[in-house]
Amino acid sequence: MAEPFRVGFVPGVSPGKWFTRWEQRLPDSPLAPRLVEPEDQRRLLVEGEVDMCFVRLPLDRDGLHLIPLYEEVPVVVAAKDHPVTAFDEVDVADLAAEHLLQDAAACPEWAAVAEEVREGRRVEPPPMTVAQAVEVAASGAGIVVLPMSVARLHQRKDVRAVPVTGVATTQVGLAWRVDNEDPRVETFVGIVRGRTERSSRQPDARPADARPEAKRPGPGRGRGAGGARRRGGPGPRKGRPGR
Repeated sequence: MAEPFRVGFVPGVSPGKWFTRWEQRLPDSPLAPRLVEPEDQRRLLVEGEVDMCFVRLPLDRDGLHLIPLYEEVPVVVAAKDHPVTAFDEVDVADLAAEHLLQDAAACPEWAAVAEEVREGRRVEPPPMTVAQAVEVAASGAGIVVLPMSVARLHQRKDVRAVPVTGVATTQVGLAWRVDNEDPRVETFVGIVRGRTERSSRQPDARPADARPEAKRPGPGRGRGAGGARRRGGPGPRKGRPGR
């Protein structure tokens, strides 16, 4: 049996449908899924501990191919009785008086309007996992801004997540090493892109900027005088072909 094809994914990504399609098409090629923390996603790819990985941008792409897949809506997570939870959507300016339970650099749009930053009384919170930050938010001590998929992963009865405008969306992509020539890479890319098993198209897993430029016709090839494109020759003659 072939060596397992190792595919990582960061929290919040739900790759189950693609894994199922892989198992249906390649039952003799086992898949080895692995949950990867965002801070480890590049290292695990570069060191070859995973063959491919569903990553959350930003990501240093040096030595990697990357296919962007979709964007994630940002939300603010707060205690269930917090005033922001009364709305279906809030703007980042509405959070100016709130205390962010993350590094301010994690949400520069909030930092640009935050009163505690402007007044110089901002105290950065201690390092916390997402689960810990959400737990503190549940106490009413502050807010957390997360991609919606991550907020759902850490959903609790004592917090609410509300979409927030004015904050950049995050993006999820599929990445792998440039020097990874395993043919299963192209197969997996085809599955993620929705190509059917019977598709006659040969998938090119490389991003557009990594593919060779198409050759242009040289002088006199395919064009007439003055650069005008030549028309085709006369069509087939009517009647039965000669033997």
